[in-house]
Amino acid sequence: MRLVTGSEMAVIDHTAINEYAIPGIVLMENAGIKVVEIIGQVLGNPRNTKVVILAGKGNNGGDGFVIARHLYNKGARVQLFLFGDEDKVKGDALINLTIWKGMGQKIYPLKSTHDVNMVKMAINCADLIIDALYGTGFKGTVNDLLASVFKSVNSSGKTVIAVDIPSGIEADTGKINGPCIRADHTVTFAYPKLGLVIYQGCDYVGKLHVVDISIPSAVLSKIKSSRYLTTTELIKELWPGRKGPEHKGDFGRVLVIAGSRGMSGAAILAAEAAARAGAGLVTLGVPSAIHDIAENKLTEVMTFPLADTSKGNVSHTALKDILDRCHSSNVVAIGPGLGTAAETATLVKDIIMNITIPCVLDADGLNAMAGKAGLLNSIKSNLVITPHPGEMARLTGYSVKDIQQDRIGITAQKAKEWGCTILLKGARTVICGPDGSTYINQTGNPGMASGGSGDVLTGLIAGLIAQGLTPLNAAVAGAFIHGRAGDVTAKEMGISGMLAGDLLQRVPYVTKEFEQVITP
Repeated sequence: MRLVTGSEMAVIDHTAINEYAIPGIVLMENAGIKVVEIIGQVLGNPRNTKVVILAGKGNNGGDGFVIARHLYNKGARVQLFLFGDEDKVKGDALINLTIWKGMGQKIYPLKSTHDVNMVKMAINCADLIIDALYGTGFKGTVNDLLASVFKSVNSSGKTVIAVDIPSGIEADTGKINGPCIRADHTVTFAYPKLGLVIYQGCDYVGKLHVVDISIPSAVLSKIKSSRYLTTTELIKELWPGRKGPEHKGDFGRVLVIAGSRGMSGAAILAAEAAARAGAGLVTLGVPSAIHDIAENKLTEVMTFPLADTSKGNVSHTALKDILDRCHSSNVVAIGPGLGTAAETATLVKDIIMNITIPCVLDADGLNAMAGKAGLLNSIKSNLVITPHPGEMARLTGYSVKDIQQDRIGITAQKAKEWGCTILLKGARTVICGPDGSTYINQTGNPGMASGGSGDVLTGLIAGLIAQGLTPLNAAVAGAFIHGRAGDVTAKEMGISGMLAGDLLQRVPYVTKEFEQVITP
């Protein structure tokens, strides 16, 4: 599903109105009707429901006027509060305000402390609050008057539905610079706005409903950016599937180089995840010091020992053995649990500079490249890196705060600069390809913030690449499946005691949904 910024949505609206001759008043009417439909799904029949609508003087307020009319016609008891002067309402919004007044309905002003007190009294008696104050053009912060109203709305305990975007969120960035409406549901029009799906905005959206208001799909040709929200439908399109008759060699060979003394679990999780992703054959190379542990633990994954140092890290003398095995593999995953020994870090650099098969680089594999990220754009293989914000900071030289404040911008810039796919972990994982494509993953939950979770993700991505997905598509699908497995686990077990191994067990139940669609 395409993601747009507020300014891009303005271009889409302009194109629909001026090139496709769809009157703005029609788009506004459609938007209002769709919100009313969602209200029906949330609350049932609105008859006798007490509704407070907070409207601004722009088009978002105009949507609110349409909603007021339709709810009133369905028997709801509507109180409409207007923030701003009536004579500042223009265009399509004015037409709908005039209709509301023509129906003999009141408009309550929201200009003074006295008016705020009226709003608070209305909120206390309401069943539903509609936020139609600010739309996608909002930037900055609201004044003290609205701040007081927002506080009352957020503390009311009443159902809150935001029109297009909760007031207080910047549509282009997700930034919240002051008070903001916290919605239970947000009904956004045509396409999800970027600020609704990334931090901080995503924390205020509640359940996001994307509704069609009759804008022709062809208008997207006017938008040059390539940003997407990952959805089940998208992953179904990417899923490799199995059509038979086939054998294990047809589903790819994964080589995993991982582990060190005391860190065997990371290596085992990554290898098992590659197998769970559907790879035909998975081979795990670990230091000799932990080989027996890995061999005893794994039954469906092949293992082999690598020359190691006295401290149980992979030695640089293992380079030739690893490169030889890369020749018979479709993809190599490097990093989980390798440790940060200087000799191992040099080994990692020499591996990735000498291979031509796709590579997934994670954890200590990334740490080995700290201060050497400029080498990434000279690598011959198709590379996927999967840093968390701290690792991304070490690679780029930015602070973690800088990374978190511009997760999409920095990730997209570095993906292009380094010529690789970057998956930046965290709440709403960001995946960027070297071609400028950007994906925001919406699956996952806080219970996944535990040791080993990232190792599972590394294996999933490698397993999908082995089956023929491009590195970018494998990263997108891997992040989605990883998060969905976490969500299934949370539903069954809760989040407090969730372990990385729990995700592994649930991956097949997640991917089964795609197999039913793809497999004949």
